[in-house]
Amino acid sequence: MGFFPTPGSGQFPGFPGGPGGFPGTPGPPGAAPGGVQAPTAPPPQFVPQMSATAFAIDPGAIRGCLFRNTYIWLNNGEQFWFFPVFVGRNSVAGFRWFGLFWGYFGIDLNRIRSFTCF
Repeated sequence: MGFFPTPGSGQFPGFPGGPGGFPGTPGPPGAAPGGVQAPTAPPPQFVPQMSATAFAIDPGAIRGCLFRNTYIWLNNGEQFWFFPVFVGRNSVAGFRWFGLFWGYFGIDLNRIRSFTCF
């Protein structure tokens, strides 16, 4: 399952509101630290085919998916739609689709098996 950092709690280093993240104050519901808003529409209704598995997810590669619908496959078998808004050296944060709503979510890059963005 994912991790939901509390804005400004410092519980997720390198993420907005955590040590090394960009400064910001909690925004309205549906917003990430720094006031970034969740998408206003649900993600696509299809599940894309997983691409070749990489040994490690490079921050530069996933940075190209910023502010785009992105499908994520994790090493533990979980998979979901994600809307990244921040990429750090070792982690990514954004909004995860939970079937009915977008929730703020962050994860270490080493937990991601593969991703594709649209």
